Amino acid sequence: MTVTIVGSQLGDEGKGGVVDVYGDAADVVARYQGGDNAGHTVVHDGKKYKLSLVPSGAVRGKIGVLGNGCVVNPETLFDEIDTLRERGLEPDVRVAERAHVILPYHRALDGIEEAEKEDLAAGTTKRGIGPTYEDKAGRRGVRIGDLLDPDVLRERLEYVVPQKKALAEEVFDKETGEAFDIDHLYETYREYGKRLEEEGMTVDCGTFLQERIDDGDNVMLEGAQGTSLDIDHGVYPYVTSSNPSSGGATVGTGLGPTVVGQGDVIGIVKAYLSRVGTGPLPTELGGVEDQTPDYDPEEGAGEDEEALATQIRDEGGEYGTVTGRPRRVGWLDMPMLRHATRANGFTGLAINHIDVLAGLDEVKVGHSYEFDGEEIFTVPPTTEQWGRCEATFKSFDGWPDVDWAEVADNGYEAIPENARTYLEYISDELDTPIYAVGVGPGRGETVIVENPYE
Repeated sequence: MTVTIVGSQLGDEGKGGVVDVYGDAADVVARYQGGDNAGHTVVHDGKKYKLSLVPSGAVRGKIGVLGNGCVVNPETLFDEIDTLRERGLEPDVRVAERAHVILPYHRALDGIEEAEKEDLAAGTTKRGIGPTYEDKAGRRGVRIGDLLDPDVLRERLEYVVPQKKALAEEVFDKETGEAFDIDHLYETYREYGKRLEEEGMTVDCGTFLQERIDDGDNVMLEGAQGTSLDIDHGVYPYVTSSNPSSGGATVGTGLGPTVVGQGDVIGIVKAYLSRVGTGPLPTELGGVEDQTPDYDPEEGAGEDEEALATQIRDEGGEYGTVTGRPRRVGWLDMPMLRHATRANGFTGLAINHIDVLAGLDEVKVGHSYEFDGEEIFTVPPTTEQWGRCEATFKSFDGWPDVDWAEVADNGYEAIPENARTYLEYISDELDTPIYAVGVGPGRGETVIVENPYE
């Protein structure tokens, strides 16, 4: 059977922790979209492993698969595999031959184009993700299978590299180097192809996964980012370049929609909201300079609101891992979750970080929006319309800070009563049962209500 893990908001909902908790019962963990722009940390036997491409289950001895919907940087892939081997692990990672390859010119152009379109910048990681998906859609991409065939690889590069070189030099007036040199790229990526072949890493993804399912194995399908960052269903243009929603799980693996649909689709929810980058955020608390639209740091958003935003940000560690920049934070947004529930067909919810809100006298939820004088209950189709929405709030009594590890040991009924009221409101509004509740950052700090594999 399959279990699909989907972010329901704007990414960073704690998907990796849920994959970790349920992953023991899985035999295969497959990523179905995204690339090395989706960092996650796995703790195993007391050791931390920071990964951006290798599926998290590979650390625990599961087969990790990068599906055809992923874009793969072979340099990152082998760096992570080699680092894990140096630490005593032997990860079993397979890569779909239909997956597209991130090449150096993709990363170079990503940085150039992001700087040029600053007003529409979607907060790219400059790792070449978007340009690689553009080439995929433009039918000029290089796929993992092409790295195995020297003649095909040379042909692909000779077709596309002159176009990329001309774009950089003639349109953007930038100098080019090895990243746009056909011979250098051919030699480098042919070596990656040889290693993939020698280590038996490439697969026909759909066939491989279906055969495992037919043999009775449990397969977990793992998305990156979140539904509101989906290229089709998110807050365009402030989105990623692929489909993190559950439809991406079938397209990005080669498994049929009926196969994915017969399993569970678990929506991962952060108990409040956070995001990086600009764009609307109707339930936002306070603001962040250069990210919150029309935010004036000198005027702020009110002393109490700014203090509350800082408290949640500090408790939740809502700062950039590399830059240390504060993330935007806000109350839970139910219209966003209703949209995600419909788009993904959630069969269960995993709600994380309720411990971050502990100690507040009052916890609010954006229950609906006021949009052009009308109350609406889901996200409108365009980002410009979403920007005109004002949240209508419901208030809940806060809950105390308790020994959350003890709560995790004792189960759902040990969660403070007011927090359970909050959780059950979310479940009732979405008409979806709660499968798990995250009450802390550690693997053991999750209350398991239902295991989809049992």
